Amino acid sequence: MKPYALSIFFLILTTASLTFAAAQDIQTVFDRANESFNEGQYDKAIKDYNAVISQYPDLIEAYYNRGMAYYKKNMLDEAISDLSRVISARPKQVDALNSRGLAYLKKGDNERAADDFTKVIAENPRLVETYYNRGIAYRGMGKHDQAIEDYDKVLSMRPSDTNAYNSRGIAYLGKATADFKRACEMGSQNACENLKEISGKK
Repeated sequence: MKPYALSIFFLILTTASLTFAAAQDIQTVFDRANESFNEGQYDKAIKDYNAVISQYPDLIEAYYNRGMAYYKKNMLDEAISDLSRVISARPKQVDALNSRGLAYLKKGDNERAADDFTKVIAENPRLVETYYNRGIAYRGMGKHDQAIEDYDKVLSMRPSDTNAYNSRGIAYLGKATADFKRACEMGSQNACENLKEISGKK
């Protein structure tokens, strides 16, 4: 996902007390940060975003872009902090919600990830990847039925998606495992045998 660009005119309009030259300087730093980001030089990008934020602490685009740079470096707590700042200012900002959901997902915080993905879907129900990612979160929570529903949705929009078929199969397998386990615990020998087979045990 590309970082947000920034218009110098936006800076001037929101910082009327600054000189045009000062705004030009910070625009240059912001543009350089975005260039570093696009080149995969995330440390350099973060350093420049820090400089921008020190001068414009309410500039949401800088927090978003820095958050994405943190995400690329797998600095997930820092990414979540910056993206949360964006969401606090713009609660329906789909890119920030989706990116924070991905950060939560990488951390294994499936419940928060699913919550963010649900908010994204509420704003834009045509984003196929969001259903797929929420399905992963649901699987991690053991909510196999909900995961299957999300993969069904993916396949209704993208019938040739082999990853969705595979992930739905895993969700079905997880659901079957849970059912066999419960039946086994209730005394069903057949269920215990099926559980061994499905778990790859001899």
